[in-house]
Amino acid sequence: MTRVAVLSVLVVLVTSPVASAADAIQIVTAARSVQPGEVVLLTASTAAPIEALHARAFNRDLPTFRLDSTTWQAVLGIDLNIAPGSYPVSFDAVLDRHQVDTTVTLAVRSRVFATRTLRVDDAFVNPAAPIVRRIISEAAELARVWEQSAQSRLWSDAFVRPVPGRATSIFGTRSIFNGQARQPHGGTDFLSPTGTPIQAPNSGRVVVARELYFTGNTVVIDHGLGMFSLLAHLSVIDVHAGDSVTAGQIVGQVGATGRVTGPHLHWAVRIGNARVDPLAVLAILGESPKDPSPVRPASSAKPQE
Repeated sequence: MTRVAVLSVLVVLVTSPVASAADAIQIVTAARSVQPGEVVLLTASTAAPIEALHARAFNRDLPTFRLDSTTWQAVLGIDLNIAPGSYPVSFDAVLDRHQVDTTVTLAVRSRVFATRTLRVDDAFVNPAAPIVRRIISEAAELARVWEQSAQSRLWSDAFVRPVPGRATSIFGTRSIFNGQARQPHGGTDFLSPTGTPIQAPNSGRVVVARELYFTGNTVVIDHGLGMFSLLAHLSVIDVHAGDSVTAGQIVGQVGATGRVTGPHLHWAVRIGNARVDPLAVLAILGESPKDPSPVRPASSAKPQE
């Protein structure tokens, strides 16, 4: 059965004492769930035209973009390591050359992620020194990429799933290999045959298009305003760093490169450096997703390598 994203519109508004009714900012939120790894779309609207809008959440600036003269939006990612609790999301708007402040309270609920314990070849857990240096170098390269997003929104259409198959993994799964905790699974896997064309989830600029140790042949697309898609384990890369792509454009083919056990596509999304579930992106920013994946404790998950 087709599942529909749930819209949450219950927010607490705290407006500036000097603001008139005409100046008040209305905030509406849309989210599959307000939990770690989820995506929240915040829409700010006013009666008067908004000249500028600044937002802040989780102690960092939150990029905003204009829909029309009285409506702006922001996409907030809740990182998978965010602790449950109440978090303020502040908005500062300029209306007719004066400032109006509004704050909404985001109540992040706890989320239980699956944990899997495996025995693997020791070289997988303790690679040789040259490989360790490569891993550290590539991690630093990606960290720089996440901090250099375009300052404008490069996408306008709905997000699309990069391959047609259903997701076959659970976002956020924790792994313990040979007694050592590893990084949580920060994306979603789609089981697809080698050679399956991979679509760009949305328009943007290619910022990485090369082979990396863990993710193999990898394409990273900057969608602007701090939002990135990473597509991993490709058999063929059909784009180059610096290319502009559109939603649905073929950027490569499914493969089994990097540290994997079989052909599939790994799709990861970063929003403001928060690791979020790509299926949450499809649920909130996509068109009628077929399996937005209900948020649930993942204790029965069967994650794929």
